[in-house]
Amino acid sequence: MCIVSLWEMKIKMPKLIRITTAPISLNVLLPWQMKYMQEQGFEVVMVSSDGPELKTVLEREGCRHHIIPMTRRMSPFTDLKCLWLLYRFFKKEKPDIVHSHTPKAGLLAMLAAKLAGVKLRVHTVAGLRYVTTGGFSRRVLVFMEKLTGKAATHVWPNSNSLRKFIVDKKLVKPSKLQVIGWGSSNGVRLSRYSVSSLLPEKLAEIKQHIRYDERLIYFLSVGRIVHDKGMDELLHAFVKLYKENPQTRLLLVGAFEDEVDPVSARARELIQTHPGVIMAGWSDAVEYYMHLSFALVHPSQRKAFRMCCCRQGQWVARLSVPELKVM
Repeated sequence: MCIVSLWEMKIKMPKLIRITTAPISLNVLLPWQMKYMQEQGFEVVMVSSDGPELKTVLEREGCRHHIIPMTRRMSPFTDLKCLWLLYRFFKKEKPDIVHSHTPKAGLLAMLAAKLAGVKLRVHTVAGLRYVTTGGFSRRVLVFMEKLTGKAATHVWPNSNSLRKFIVDKKLVKPSKLQVIGWGSSNGVRLSRYSVSSLLPEKLAEIKQHIRYDERLIYFLSVGRIVHDKGMDELLHAFVKLYKENPQTRLLLVGAFEDEVDPVSARARELIQTHPGVIMAGWSDAVEYYMHLSFALVHPSQRKAFRMCCCRQGQWVARLSVPELKVM
């Protein structure tokens, strides 16, 4: 009987490729997931376009990264090129699993992985862009969602309501759909939002940045400053609220993304000139802005226009648009 060393056996670690359109999604949507999977015995490779967040992602996750120059906007020639690049990359890497997030990465990755013969092809759905469009664009986006679902072996909506919507609209076969846990793409580390976790010096810095005044009432919106996140509707509602109560402020934490879905010229003007609107810019320290705000507003056209109000750490109410005037 001979003893074969592990070195001689060359045990192969399962290879997992995680892919998003841009590195900002790896950074914000999936933090620590790649590192965790690698610690569980997977060889993990990240794929996205290039971007300023890439350095942070590489340092945190400790996994290899490959650049594919994908764009969020529709660009047939660029998309075909990226499809070919992904196919070649998958054929070279021979992954056991390809797991995609975000619409463009999902479509290209699932098609390329299927063509390359990858057996497990998973796509996570965190929202459906087509619901905020019409006409030809809507038909194209619906077709893309169906094609992505057809090419995938598993589709994971990040909520039960989204799963029901996908089934009702017949976008994906129900047998392919599964919601992980109670939903969400990555869960929430609640301790991050504890008041005791806030650093006094960082809090003071942010107060100075927004010229914080404790006598004012701050409404906070966190996210990309684009049309389908409901920015036009939010600003229109706030202007009415401000006329009734000049002590209110609208605090925007996010950045413009004009190349895909820009806000209207009127909304941009209000953001830049209205005395009650504070443009804080992009920040990874959203917990500090939440601590300073009376209400968190989430006006996305793909979700719901709801407000979660918080006083001294206790969530006290959820308000719809008509209820704004009573505050």
